Amino acid sequence: MNTADKQIADILAKYGEPFAGNVWRVQGQAVIYHKALERIAAQAKIAFDPPQIIRAERDEAVILVTGRMGDRVEWSIGEALIGVNYRVSGRQAAYVYAMAEKRAKDRVILKLIELHGLVYSEEEADEFKQGRDAPEAPQPKAEAPKAKLTPEEVEVEVERVAVGVETELKRKIDKAKTINAVTDLMLSAETQKLLADLPQGVRDEIRDHAKARLVALGWPSKKVA
Repeated sequence: MNTADKQIADILAKYGEPFAGNVWRVQGQAVIYHKALERIAAQAKIAFDPPQIIRAERDEAVILVTGRMGDRVEWSIGEALIGVNYRVSGRQAAYVYAMAEKRAKDRVILKLIELHGLVYSEEEADEFKQGRDAPEAPQPKAEAPKAKLTPEEVEVEVERVAVGVETELKRKIDKAKTINAVTDLMLSAETQKLLADLPQGVRDEIRDHAKARLVALGWPSKKVA
């Protein structure tokens, strides 16, 4: 773990969050999950003022958010513009106001916990959700569903694959004998690709499993006073 990653890990540990499973790198830039920042905000007792709408269009929203942690106050702006820094596809609905608010809040949280400039939120850009820093190893791929499968059959197939991936990742986590081994597993390009393709709930469960394994191996789960 390099100096920057150690600094990030030390700050996350203050709020009971491990580096592994929460942070990855895209072209050398550290990126953290939005859900992890939400948990940190709750742990740090960060309070947000009502947001101020700066720009409100059908396809664009710009929102100013102010957050408070004890005596400290920070503010930031979140922007979301469909087709520019916010892309939607297929049947996915576009929620420009929710995305702008997420981005602003995440930036405020990063400022308040002194990670701003060291880490970006995954909500900053779609590339952070998709991209990975290293070439990816060949991935186990599910057999392509037949063209005539019904929507219900497709859903069952997707669930079956997700359960298989979850079981395998948890098995590897349980086999890890050291904190570094768990960290290396969760940060690997292979694991990050697998996590990105899983439903949010399954991803969270795997990350929680990794966190529990880290604690069992002696990872210091420090809490904010």
